[in-house]
Amino acid sequence: MNTNVTAGTTSAARPFEWFRSLGPKGRRAFFGAFGGYGLDSFDYQTLPFGLAAITAYFGISSGEAGLLSTTTLVVSAIGGIGAGVLADRIGRVRTLQLTIALYTLFTVLCGFAPNFETLLVFRGLQGLGFGGEWAVGAALVAEYCAARYRGRTVAFVQSAWAVGWGLLVVVYTILFSVLDDAVAWRVLFWVGVLPALLVLWVRRSVSDAEHATESRLKARTKANPWSSLGGIFRLDLVKTTLFAALLATGVQGGYYTLFTWLPNYLKTSRGLSVVGTGGYFALLITGAFIGYVCGGYLADLMGRKKTFLLFSVLSALLIVLFVQLPYGANGLMLLISFPLGFSTSAIFSGFGAYLAELFPTELRATGQGFTYNFGRAVGAAFPAVVGFMGAGGAIALGAVGYAIAALALLWLPETRGRELTGVRS
Repeated sequence: MNTNVTAGTTSAARPFEWFRSLGPKGRRAFFGAFGGYGLDSFDYQTLPFGLAAITAYFGISSGEAGLLSTTTLVVSAIGGIGAGVLADRIGRVRTLQLTIALYTLFTVLCGFAPNFETLLVFRGLQGLGFGGEWAVGAALVAEYCAARYRGRTVAFVQSAWAVGWGLLVVVYTILFSVLDDAVAWRVLFWVGVLPALLVLWVRRSVSDAEHATESRLKARTKANPWSSLGGIFRLDLVKTTLFAALLATGVQGGYYTLFTWLPNYLKTSRGLSVVGTGGYFALLITGAFIGYVCGGYLADLMGRKKTFLLFSVLSALLIVLFVQLPYGANGLMLLISFPLGFSTSAIFSGFGAYLAELFPTELRATGQGFTYNFGRAVGAAFPAVVGFMGAGGAIALGAVGYAIAALALLWLPETRGRELTGVRS
């Protein structure tokens, strides 16, 4: 007995035991979700990094530029909710393929846009796939995880955002250094064809967790495919649904306010070159990757709610400090870049595990898709407001989002250690 306990403790202490515990099918699901989310990040970031060039090319105002981002996020909410419902009906993997294909297609089409209005439509439609991929991939991986490893496992999937972001910065730096801005932003979108290759691999190699498939088939109502959406508002779940959506609203409002406008802010308000901007983002993204990973471990050790609260406070403080530094204090801005990237990313690490644990199996993808993407849609108003007010100090409004997130935690339960098997009645 003591020998077994000791062996179990030793096994759990191994740094990557969470990965070994997934099994062959779970590991393939992990790579599929990781790749999908990393390339989702790559395709999403094409707009923020190309925004200054796009603004000049089409001669649009900062408010119209902000509208491009807001439209993407609003439509992504529709895509995320729809993908969640679809995943609870036809399965996680099939829906994952669809979302990746959608965001790939419309990212590439953005590069062919002849005018601002067409770009706005294509970018909005890109949001359909962008919004759905995360919730479906997170649910897929969470259902393969042991409860004690779930926070860190799904956090590693979340860390793919930093990987895709970093890859985009490299491509951006090269393209905008060798091409004219009027051409470079188009090529940036065309490179977004890369995720199409992932769809083929996912189709061949990845499958849903068996217990999740059984629960989904047992609970599915053929007469009404939207019954799962109504299910997350039933009496025992409505409070959880509303406050989880508020938590997602606050975190994403703060995040997208900062990172939609930061490349443009560094280039125009701080006078940095393309290479100089890339330097700041190198530190931000390094901090982000480490933050995603560490946030997952902390969510397993401290609990989901304490981790959210810690990084809500840190993110709000660092955003205000970063944008209020006086002009010319570039050394201090560089110094703050790492912890800023760390905190604003670590807070996302708990979402995949936490939202999965808040909802029963038959409603899990719907609950994750709705709450996360409702938050994304409402949080999308933040970048637009900054666009009409002007970047710079107004970015600090993102700190308000983190205050909203901290408030929402008061009405949500702690779920660390909750198993995800069977159908909860």
